[in-house]
This record gives sequence, structure tokens and C-alpha cells, in this order.
Amino acid sequence: MRRAVHRHLGKVMAGVAVAVAGTAAMAAITLPGAAGADESGGTGSGTTAQQAAQGQGAAAPGVVEQAPAEGAKGTGRDPLTDEEIKRAETAALNRQLLNSSEDVEGDRGPQRLGVDLAEPEADELDDPHAPRRADVTFYDYKSDALVTKTVDLDTGKVEDTLTRHGVQPPLGRAETTEAARLLIADPLGAGLKADYKDATGKQLTSPDQLLLTSMVYRAAPGARPAALGKCGEHRCVRLFPKVRNGPWIDARAFVIDLSARTVGRLAG
Repeated sequence: MRRAVHRHLGKVMAGVAVAVAGTAAMAAITLPGAAGADESGGTGSGTTAQQAAQGQGAAAPGVVEQAPAEGAKGTGRDPLTDEEIKRAETAALNRQLLNSSEDVEGDRGPQRLGVDLAEPEADELDDPHAPRRADVTFYDYKSDALVTKTVDLDTGKVEDTLTRHGVQPPLGRAETTEAARLLIADPLGAGLKADYKDATGKQLTSPDQLLLTSMVYRAAPGARPAALGKCGEHRCVRLFPKVRNGPWIDARAFVIDLSARTVGRLAG
């Protein structure tokens, strides 16, 4: 890990492609350059000091307009309002689900992933007065299940509950943060911490010191090490950490199993 990062510290990394292996598939991820980086000889598009002095290329002051007031309830296919989201979450998280599930940190209750406007039923497509529904999605780390509850926003009742195993939607912010926390605390995170210190001169002790991007990892048949073989059934993460106002750190070799709360290193 240290050798890869040392080649890039202080450099702009625009256009670097990171190949990430999934289940029999390859996904390309481009790591943008460090925010605010400025190197001599570059071709930046910012206004120069001379242009500013001459008033050339200066943008007119922006005008911020106040957003229109949001109603308590949307209509038709309008995006969900804050009140509708809150109502849907309250209805979906009943006592049974709260007591039988765990979130990413192992606390009581499922991990909230999102609330989305549900698609109308087939016979409601042309009905302007069709009920509005919300799909509330949770991940239960106790049973490794994705739970989706469909809530009628008019009545506040749960119309349908779908529980699926082996389904891994994109990770939420809290899950990505917890994955970074586990990696930092694990002996395998020593290289990450060393690279961070090389870049900043400071100790890495918290995920808050990094800008984090993540993706779900699924193990291919015969995955090595064997400890990562359950990824897909378990919720596993690959991290792409970036020093704030600095370079990316190459952590592609590591997989964090959030279900087992362990860290593994990919073979090869």
C-alpha cells in the first residue's frame, strides 16, 4: 500500500482508473484529482490575477433565491416531502422489526438505507388520484436481510413487506463510515494510517479525517482468502479513501465484512 501511494503524494491524480473486481465483472472507477490542487504548468481554467485586475472573465455575483415552501404532502409523482418520509419511516419501523434486528454498529433496530416513492400498481398508471406509497428500505445485520416495507402515505399503513437475502444495494453513509472505522482499528489498517501520516504529518484515528467512497464487494467462487467467501451473503465493502484536500490512498486490496465485523486482504 505505501509504495503505491508514495508515487502520488502531492500529485493530481485526475483520470486514474481503478479496476474493481465484483462477481465475475469488472467496474471501472475514476479517481478525480485532489480538490484544490494547483501545479505549475497546469492548464487550469480559473481566472488569473491579471484578468481579475482588469475585470476580465469575472463572473457576476450570484443571486440565491429562497426555495419555495414545501407542503406536507406531495401529489402524483412529486418527490416525497420531508413529512412523508418521516411518516413512512415511522410506520415501517414497527416494534417487531425494531426488537428483532441490528444496525451496522450492532445496536438494536435495522440500518436505514433509504425511502423512495413507490411505483404505482399496473391498474393505477392512468389514475391521477392513485394513492401515493413509499418504499422504506432497511438492512438487518442480525439476519443479513434486506427488508423493504411499502407504506400507503394516506393511511400510514404498511401494505407489503419484502425480505430478501443475498441482495446488496449501494451502501449508505453510515455503513461506509463504519467500514473505515473497522479498517483503521484493524492491524491490516497499518498501511492506511502510515500513508495518511506521510501525506499530512498527522495520525489517522477517525473516518472523519477522510473523504470516503465505497462499493459493495461480492466474492467470486473460490475467493481467497476463504474468510471473504461469504461476501454477497454478508454485507462487504471496498473503500476508496482520500485525504481531505490531498491525495487518494490505495486501499483496494482490503475488504471489510460489515456483517462479521472483520477485515480481510485479497490474495494476489
